[in-house]
Amino acid sequence: MGMLIFLIIGYVLLSISLFFVFPKAEQPAWQALVPGLNFVVWGKIIGYPLWRVALILLPIVNIFIYASMAVRMVRSFNKLKFWHSAVAVVAAPLAFFYLGLNKDEKYDGPNFTKERAYLAQLKEAKTNKNERQFKKLQAQNPYHKSNTREWAEAIIFAVFAAAFIRMFLIEAYVIPTSSMEGSLMVGDFLFVSKANYGIRTPQTIAMLPLLHNRVPVLGGESYLEKPQLSYKRLKALETIDRNDPVVFNFPEGDSVYIFPGRTYSIYDYRRGQIDDQIKIQQIKTNRKPLVTRPMDKKDHYIKRCIGLPGDSIEIRDRQVFVNGAPAETPKYLQYLYIVNFSSSSINTRNFAKWGISTEDMQGQNANQMVLILNEEQKAKIKALDPQVTFQVIDISEVDPHPNGVFPHDRKINGTWTKDNYGPIWIPKKGATVQLSPDNIALFRRVISVYEGNDLQESSDGRIFINGEETKEYTFKMDYYWMMGDNRHNSEDARIWGYVPEDHVVGKPLFVWWSFRENSPAKGVNWSRIFRSVKTLSN
Repeated sequence: MGMLIFLIIGYVLLSISLFFVFPKAEQPAWQALVPGLNFVVWGKIIGYPLWRVALILLPIVNIFIYASMAVRMVRSFNKLKFWHSAVAVVAAPLAFFYLGLNKDEKYDGPNFTKERAYLAQLKEAKTNKNERQFKKLQAQNPYHKSNTREWAEAIIFAVFAAAFIRMFLIEAYVIPTSSMEGSLMVGDFLFVSKANYGIRTPQTIAMLPLLHNRVPVLGGESYLEKPQLSYKRLKALETIDRNDPVVFNFPEGDSVYIFPGRTYSIYDYRRGQIDDQIKIQQIKTNRKPLVTRPMDKKDHYIKRCIGLPGDSIEIRDRQVFVNGAPAETPKYLQYLYIVNFSSSSINTRNFAKWGISTEDMQGQNANQMVLILNEEQKAKIKALDPQVTFQVIDISEVDPHPNGVFPHDRKINGTWTKDNYGPIWIPKKGATVQLSPDNIALFRRVISVYEGNDLQESSDGRIFINGEETKEYTFKMDYYWMMGDNRHNSEDARIWGYVPEDHVVGKPLFVWWSFRENSPAKGVNWSRIFRSVKTLSN
């Protein structure tokens, strides 16, 4: 609604400003107040053909057409300086009000037509080798731009175009952790489509272009939290299917502590899931300040969609069940193993080539290693040493927080672990659940944070939503269950719960570059470049 109101107000101001400009170009003022017709007449005033004006109807393209029409309008009033064009793009109604209300400003004719005609004369003089005419036209050229201005406008346009492509269509993303390893490797650079699951319109609008949430080198956030527009998503090209890799905003990323190489949420801190005592002390003494982020500026995560809205998820001895049936197993599913070799001479030379990273090697002792592996990697190790044995580790025995899983309420998940989890139901838009003190932990964050309600719980077990006592709740959004393929080394829905539909960013398309373990020194994964994510992950 906020975006709609913003656009309506902007359009009304634009139409009123054109009302004062049109008469100076000998066009009826009333036409400026007729939707559609005002743009046609505007195009006529600046010399644009009708087909070019019609491009204003195309999403994304219309942003560039609008900007060019605004520039051409001020240039049609002989406002040819760089700052004239800049004001026209940033605040067209303001520029037009000035042109229309200032008696000294005169219409100079359709700039687009006149400028093209002048450039055609220059080209003709040059082609005919009429040096005298060419120099005369150059000397009198009212549209001449200095080299500095040409470069400045080219750079600004490039940044402007790249920012809008990134905002609405495709964004580059790099895999930072091994949670999807095997399918997607640390150091993979991806292109992510924002159109497949529906383009999100901007919410945070005061920001540095081409940056997500941090300023490189200097540090600090790259945006202002206000003003904020409301969430809006355009029609999707496809729906999210089970087992699709999905890029989304980290659900618990609204309040974070940022350390080199790692970001922790305030919820990690409150649950005691930060093990580094130095970092804990920095947080306690406020030497590491809390950073708050709006929804669209939360960190990007990529996981596999295991469960859809309305599904019931359960994990029994590492096997995922969806609605009671065994789920499809990803090709490169990984677990933590104790690997026993027949000798102490373990050849690890090809480990990096096989995708076994330094992070995957959790420990080594004589002829024994602790490794994170998938079935293909196990087979390659087996080929090195036919007598090797693999013992999958019970993650609850090595995890310092074996019961630190969602919803972090022992009444519900007192015995749950990453390997034996649930059952848990995923909220679905329009579905209604009964609420009680016994299950409120499952939906507390959904109701209060994701869906913006005032949730209060009394000491005697009563539940109040927006001031009214209730025993049920109807969900406003769909939710998803996202998990990493590296099941023993992935912080995913088992830790922070559901992913709301408004947090979905897009669909990863293909790997356009890949460094082994994200290190140029370790070489390039040539076999992964220009491979589709669908091919790599299935």
